[in-house]
Amino acid sequence: MIEAIASRAPGFRPKVAVLLGSGLGGFVDQVAARAVIPYGELPGFPQPTVQSHAGRLVLGHVGATPVAVLQGRAHYYESGHADEMKAPIEAMAELGCEVLLQTNAAGSLRLDMPPGSLMVITDHINFTGVNPLFGRGRDRRFVDMVDAYDPVLAQRLLAAAKAGDIRCHDGVYIWFCGPSFETPAEIRAAVTLGADAVGMSTAPETILARHAGLKVAAVSVMTNYAAGLVPGAIGHDQTITVANASAGQLGRLLCGFLESYG
Repeated sequence: MIEAIASRAPGFRPKVAVLLGSGLGGFVDQVAARAVIPYGELPGFPQPTVQSHAGRLVLGHVGATPVAVLQGRAHYYESGHADEMKAPIEAMAELGCEVLLQTNAAGSLRLDMPPGSLMVITDHINFTGVNPLFGRGRDRRFVDMVDAYDPVLAQRLLAAAKAGDIRCHDGVYIWFCGPSFETPAEIRAAVTLGADAVGMSTAPETILARHAGLKVAAVSVMTNYAAGLVPGAIGHDQTITVANASAGQLGRLLCGFLESYG
């Protein structure tokens, strides 16, 4: 797999892997691309089934920083396998990436964080009862999840937001498996547990990244209020519409962070 990637961009060594979530794939337009590789051409990479996930690896630069952008992810709910992103994340580590920078579309659990808001993730709650490290051998499976979302990187994201005059919150993300949206009772439970945003991704990729030795940073785009917080129904179309509308300010935040990356 590494050979297949390296052959498309000889000598290229990315520092940061960027994983783009639902409706947020347009960030690749900010990348000075050196190579674009469909997941289907890379052994072990998944083929996402969600329409807004293109399934491409884009190698290039944002400013002076070499990046590997994963344009789309596969989710646990697509196959019933929590480790769907194992091959891409381990490949990023083998390529030389130091950091996995994730984005996702999420539901807000806070009335002060309306649709369109950004939130830097400081921690997560795995509410699914599954783990992408199930079945892994030996002691490496016992991954330390203290500071799973690197505090220094989180502060650098918040600083980039401030420098770009972008309002950005921080908080805890809770992972539900999907694909159905959460019930109002589940959302009340999530709030009681201390969550600020809810979604169907990111936590398993964080676990895989920490297992692979990568630092992790993550940003959520609030695309809706979670079930029961305000009147009205929730749907995937709304997720994509709001994510697309918020992609510009998210892109500015990611560019600010990456351009100033060491």
